[in-house]
Amino acid sequence: MTLIKSISGIRGTIGGRAGEGLSPLDVVKFTASYSTFMQSQAGKKKMRIVVGRDARISGEMVNSLVVGTLMGMGVDVVNIGLATTPTTELAVTAENADGGIILTASHNPKQWNALKLLNADGEFLNDKAGKEILSIADSESFTFAEVDDLGIVTEKDYTDYHVDHVLNLDLVDVEVIKAANFKVAIDSVNSVGGIAIPKLLKALGVEKTVEINCEATGHFAHVPEPLPENLVETSEIINKEGVDVGFVVDPDVDRLAIINEDGSMFNEEYTLAAVADYVLSKTPGNTVSNLSSSRVLRDVTEKYGCSYAASAVGEVNVVAQMKATNAIIGGEGNGGVIYPTSHSGRDALVGIGLFLTHLANKKMKCSELRATYPSYFISKNKIQLTPEIDVDQILAEMEKKYSNEQVNNIDGVKIDFADRWVHLRKSNTEPIIRIYSEAPSMDQADALANAIIEDIKGLI
Repeated sequence: MTLIKSISGIRGTIGGRAGEGLSPLDVVKFTASYSTFMQSQAGKKKMRIVVGRDARISGEMVNSLVVGTLMGMGVDVVNIGLATTPTTELAVTAENADGGIILTASHNPKQWNALKLLNADGEFLNDKAGKEILSIADSESFTFAEVDDLGIVTEKDYTDYHVDHVLNLDLVDVEVIKAANFKVAIDSVNSVGGIAIPKLLKALGVEKTVEINCEATGHFAHVPEPLPENLVETSEIINKEGVDVGFVVDPDVDRLAIINEDGSMFNEEYTLAAVADYVLSKTPGNTVSNLSSSRVLRDVTEKYGCSYAASAVGEVNVVAQMKATNAIIGGEGNGGVIYPTSHSGRDALVGIGLFLTHLANKKMKCSELRATYPSYFISKNKIQLTPEIDVDQILAEMEKKYSNEQVNNIDGVKIDFADRWVHLRKSNTEPIIRIYSEAPSMDQADALANAIIEDIKGLI
């Protein structure tokens, strides 16, 4: 059993003893703590909170616990049921609610679930807020409402609202997409993408679709993280069916992976770059991604004479940096597209609408579009350390060693060389250093990572 308490929410495996997994008692405790914190921030007891969930097996149970606890805290609940993460984020602002809770463990396997916590803007809570909620939970300093003050529940469905929202974006051109007569495949890994994305494609004028794993049963047909090694069968189907493009999402639909017409991977690091290419061609401006994301977004941004900035890893950090730099597009290299004209959250539906418009305008095959961008390869490694080793000291020594290069230390240490980079970050949960490196070839990326690992071993 595993229970991970972090500033971005509470996630864990279902079952086991309280405090050791995401048990019903833990769900109640952290929901009550969130409610207590949000009530103090709003300065009122009577609040409205939106609750949405992905399709995983434990979702109905966790949803019942969360909704019941919020009612017990005197909070009115807008229960939107099966919904994508970005749908829930949009619902918070549409309802003028005081916050939201998304029940999803994102790309984690079926035994996991989580409570992801939103503020009144439909955005994830920041570090300070998250720590205060964890403190409330540790002390159990929450008080439930008396019988006359219990909250009430309203049931709503926001999927159609989300689809209409995407169609109404100025840069999503339905007529251009419809005229392209695309045949599109979608793999939603048996979660809520199977509800939302077919609706979106139909509304975009895509008449020919191939639905793969689109039954929202929660029994994931493959490992739910949309990485190439998990999409071998999906790629084969796409190649066989003669589609123009394939889209794959994770269980909560905030990450978007793209598969070319020949079954090859577009590469999820390039999802954001391609969408940004289109957005910048119409509305030039600044961009942001996190330090572990591909350099390709910077290349695309500079092509238009605009400025790129990097943030610390984590969606909340990307959003903060986007606001600080007035970025018009940003996100993460895991296929997460954040388009502030829509809202400040990763949104695969927005990504699909913008990408299909881009592909239709280019009049290229998907693989041909991919070939227009510089090729980079990322190697992901880690080095195991003993608990007594001072990781911060090691990172400081690495920063000193490479001080002649371009170094960024806002989140670990990132070292930028002329045509490659390496990012070193310590884990918050185990004694390891994560080492991400990128170069023009995989051999070069691996070689850079191995050289850095040897440097660290020398310091140890």
